[in-house]
Amino acid sequence: MKKIGIGLLIIGVLGLLYFGIDAYQQSESFNVAGIGVAVSKADWNPVIYSGVVAVVGILMMLFARKK
Repeated sequence: MKKIGIGLLIIGVLGLLYFGIDAYQQSESFNVAGIGVAVSKADWNPVIYSGVVAVVGILMMLFARKK
């Protein structure tokens, strides 16, 4: 169970990095009357799912029974 948790954590963190960078690059910023405005066209669902997978991995590692 602990090994599965570690795997899920690694997959979740890698997904957060990949999809987070992709979502960040899809945002545009511009100035309106001296105020910076950022508009995002990104789909944030993969970032959220990757975060959930990482949290599940952490929980599995913490609550795994030690043999």
